[in-house]
Amino acid sequence: MVNVMRKLRAVTSIFVMLILAVTLVKSTTAQTPEEMETFFSSKYVGISIQVNATRETVPGADITIRLLVNCTSDDVYVDYLNLSVYGYKHIGYALEKATLTSECVMKQSPLAYHNASRHNYTIPVPSEVWDLTYAELHLKYTIGSEPYERDETFSITTVRNVLWEELEEKLEWLNQTYQKLNNTYWQLNSTVEELNQTFWEMFQMNLTAESLARLNETYWGLKGSSNELGNTRMAVAILVVTTVFFVATTIYLVMRKPKEYW
Repeated sequence: MVNVMRKLRAVTSIFVMLILAVTLVKSTTAQTPEEMETFFSSKYVGISIQVNATRETVPGADITIRLLVNCTSDDVYVDYLNLSVYGYKHIGYALEKATLTSECVMKQSPLAYHNASRHNYTIPVPSEVWDLTYAELHLKYTIGSEPYERDETFSITTVRNVLWEELEEKLEWLNQTYQKLNNTYWQLNSTVEELNQTFWEMFQMNLTAESLARLNETYWGLKGSSNELGNTRMAVAILVVTTVFFVATTIYLVMRKPKEYW
């Protein structure tokens, strides 16, 4: 029983390692529907800005950003409006900041009252980047001769760790499979014990190679005698011994200690 349990555990460990290997080498091509979400919206003196972006994506896919700028005053002059997006690469247990894009949205641009503009950007996500990404806005402008400056940092698109999600699903399936195998093992073990008990009651001997050899000798002895006697009682005896021999052989093969190969 101990040897069988050890073999089950060894097989389970190998299966887990195979799943890990397949998962780590598999390149993901999964895409998520482009669902936009507003991550930033603010009204400043003379200018309002709104940033919409893809709600979530996966490594190797893209982030779409739509930046809306609306002028709400006369005599607005933008010195610069810059947008940068960054995430974090997961390298082992360390995090490394990774700039995904850096865009100059506006530079030395006069804006007319009620003028609205939309700026679209498609940003690829490296395979090592996941979890939250972040955006920074740097704005400097004047209204007449009055200068203004704003700097904003906010989180945007979530990059799903699809490799981890797939691994969790596989581990859940593995756990369910192991439970089924475990239940099957105990059912088989109970059946073997019942057969072993029956063998003892019939022959008063343990199920060993020696006892199987003795049964085999009895079988052939009875078969030889049947050729000479040919009566019904002898035929029944041969049938009983034959059946018990094959059942006992099956039990022995199930229960015997497996050979070790070096």
